[in-house]
Amino acid sequence: MPAAAVHEVRRRLAPQALDGRVAAVTGAGSGIGRGVAQALAEAGCRLALGDISAERLASAAAGLPVGTEVVTTAVDVSDRAAMHGWAEATAAHFGGVDIVVNNAGIAHLATVSGTTYEDLERIIDVNLMGAVHGTKAFLPHLVASPAAHLVNIASIFGVIAVPTQSAYNVSKFAVRGFTEALAQEMDLLGTGVQVHLVLPGGVATSIARDASAGDVEGVVDAEQVRRAFDRLARTTPQEAGRIIVRGVRRGDRRILVGPDAVLLDLMARLLPSSYQSLVVRAIR
Repeated sequence: MPAAAVHEVRRRLAPQALDGRVAAVTGAGSGIGRGVAQALAEAGCRLALGDISAERLASAAAGLPVGTEVVTTAVDVSDRAAMHGWAEATAAHFGGVDIVVNNAGIAHLATVSGTTYEDLERIIDVNLMGAVHGTKAFLPHLVASPAAHLVNIASIFGVIAVPTQSAYNVSKFAVRGFTEALAQEMDLLGTGVQVHLVLPGGVATSIARDASAGDVEGVVDAEQVRRAFDRLARTTPQEAGRIIVRGVRRGDRRILVGPDAVLLDLMARLLPSSYQSLVVRAIR
């Protein structure tokens, strides 16, 4: 067996311990972010949790295991100055940062024609620029850590495109490209930063129900889409958090969350062009 393959087997059999590491998580007040925070706390991490809602953050912090060291900060990931300030404050409080999870995200349901420029800019500001801000703000602290992890949560909709999800697709395809480019740069620079791209499928969060909506007439029924998501989203946020943290500990560069994500990723690989006609047929 080649040496690289032997190393990969050993790495997976001996996942990294995270006990005592400092982890910052955005969008930690609910959904996948809250599930990741829970899993990191169970792994022994000290936590800096960020979310736009102070109320949700307080609830998430209260649900962590007893004894978890946690600091919460209400922060808007689309605000560059606020994110850099949070990164500096987190590093100063804990003496460094070892893990960053850029998770915060929102959704929008509309056709391309029905999506306003303002809608598109809002999705990009949160989903894409939120990940960019979190990466650039925390990266100097991660590079200074002897064993660091940067985790950017995209979506399986960053692998396949879906009608009425163009704004979300734009943001998540971009997060995927940004993250993969960064991973290669960290390797070339010889840093100790491992970069992980997370591609969740349907996770039972409120993102679909909370999604803003524009014109979808003639393509889908917005309420039917939301109900379909609720039916198909079988992975819980807690399960998603455990899958993501397990992938981080194993050093997986690409972390698929949920059986639907695995299936859709395979479909995109095997049918990179014709999958689109399959999606249209399924919707019809």
